[in-house]
Amino acid sequence: MKRKGLILLSGGLDSTLAASVLMEQGVELEAINFVTCFCTCTKKGCRNEALKVSEKLGIKLKIINMTKEYLEIVKNPKHGYGRNINPCIDCRIFIFKKAKDYMKEIGASFIATGEVLGERPMSQRMDAIRLIEKEAGLKGLIVRPLSAKLLPPSEAETNGIVDRDKLLDIRGRSRKPQIELAKHFNIKDYPCPAGGCLLTDSGFAKRSKDLMERNEFTIENIHLLKVGRHFRLNSDAKLMVGRNESENERLLSLAREGDLILDAKDAPGPIGILRGKMGDNGVLKKSAGIVVRYSDNGGEEMQISYWKHPDGEKQEVTVPSATEVFLDETRI
Repeated sequence: MKRKGLILLSGGLDSTLAASVLMEQGVELEAINFVTCFCTCTKKGCRNEALKVSEKLGIKLKIINMTKEYLEIVKNPKHGYGRNINPCIDCRIFIFKKAKDYMKEIGASFIATGEVLGERPMSQRMDAIRLIEKEAGLKGLIVRPLSAKLLPPSEAETNGIVDRDKLLDIRGRSRKPQIELAKHFNIKDYPCPAGGCLLTDSGFAKRSKDLMERNEFTIENIHLLKVGRHFRLNSDAKLMVGRNESENERLLSLAREGDLILDAKDAPGPIGILRGKMGDNGVLKKSAGIVVRYSDNGGEEMQISYWKHPDGEKQEVTVPSATEVFLDETRI
């Protein structure tokens, strides 16, 4: 068998270490990185970190954006969710199937990952690892250098492609062994040492479920979930309010035709984006009241400008600040 592997490279510490362990043995590697809109590792995303690591290690990297296909898995995971809406087992199966196709394309004989036994409670248990390998059609073809000595030998290990004696036995959620190993390889500047996924965030999960219930869990709406405060005014109308200037600008860039834009007329404050069917003027006034509440005027009654995006005629409404009770009732 060819002494070549495909490494799943997120750009985080674990996958960087896994690649380094194998390369220290002289194993040839290529890397693959899967991009979704749910990564929280850095502001620039996991793709940027994977690029940096692949360049530093001198290995070829293929990047695949799988967001569109992955949304269906998030909505209907065969193996269920973790604590929030993270379909970790289904995610790993999906990724491994994609990686398997590319492994064959480049002529690699195994797939390597930075997985650590027991580090993630849903997908890195022994039973989950076995299930994922089986359903991905990769039994015996995955090398996990950081925990290999705690797992059954892969084909690459039994065939001598990878020296099992030089692999490790890291277990659990402590980062100390990885940090020590990073020193050995002189790896100093690494992001996201324990991974980052919005689907594990309780607030993001609550907002996502709100969209799923209305069949509105789309890429466009998911990008909006990452910005500002969100309020459900009725079954068809939702308000997004910026928390600072950069979020105001981001909301405006994500506004679509027909959205109602709200802005405090005489005081610094948030931009509001009202999306959906308002029903009656009460929704508008309630939305304006929320914008008043987060403006810099101390919550006093004030005038709010509003217009239809992109170039509707500006109008004004004067309203009091929304109450804390109302905010709590409508906040998503």
